Amino acid sequence: MTALMRRLLPDIAEVTEVRGELSAPPLFPEEEAVVARSVAERRREFATARRCARLSLAALGLTARPLLPGPRGEPLWPEGVVGALSHCAGYRVAAAARATDLSALGIDAETAGPLPDGVLEAVSLPAERAELARLRAAEPQVPWDRVLFSAKESVYKAWFPSARSMLGFDQARLSLTAAPDAGGTGVRGTFSARLLVPLPPAFADTVGGPVLEGAWLVDAGLVLTAIAAPVRRTAREPGNEPSPYASRPPAPA
Repeated sequence: MTALMRRLLPDIAEVTEVRGELSAPPLFPEEEAVVARSVAERRREFATARRCARLSLAALGLTARPLLPGPRGEPLWPEGVVGALSHCAGYRVAAAARATDLSALGIDAETAGPLPDGVLEAVSLPAERAELARLRAAEPQVPWDRVLFSAKESVYKAWFPSARSMLGFDQARLSLTAAPDAGGTGVRGTFSARLLVPLPPAFADTVGGPVLEGAWLVDAGLVLTAIAAPVRRTAREPGNEPSPYASRPPAPA
């Protein structure tokens, strides 16, 4: 299939994405136990997502192993790896990188369409809704509410592995920008997310400050978002790695 999530992540991340399902070897027994009582559709998406993850891990030189969900459903990646999974109707994707290359990774995939009635108000701040209104007037073909929702999902996936705490939709202030998708189809852009909560020490030590930078794409009937946080350098090291996304002012608090 045409690479979609691949267009949003730096080359140091290994990305496996498919439309539909991959033929997959049997799940590990520990994984099989997770979905033993699940409906067929859930079993298929679980198996394909794990197959995608194993292909991404193999590209990093790692052998196949169970990829089990943690307490909040997050995939428990091997030590020294950051990664994320996502799936929506007919699309599955996994991305992984070495923790020496990226400090956090978050991805999300959604079908391209408006959110159900009432959902936007539940997942956004007043300032975000005002910004979406301005963006909608300039680019009415973009499902901006879905882009915002997806970006917040990516923020959470980048946040949780280090922070180990919940992050509400109202605890990150997002700002979006759009740009032509040079060299590709669809519409794409970047976003910044300012975290509105105190940063847990583990998050601050590994990921850094309160602003995460990401990118989004609307193409082929999908909304995709991604965050690839650079490795934070210590005070004794020369500087921080630049964000892989276009620089832009952080979202206002």
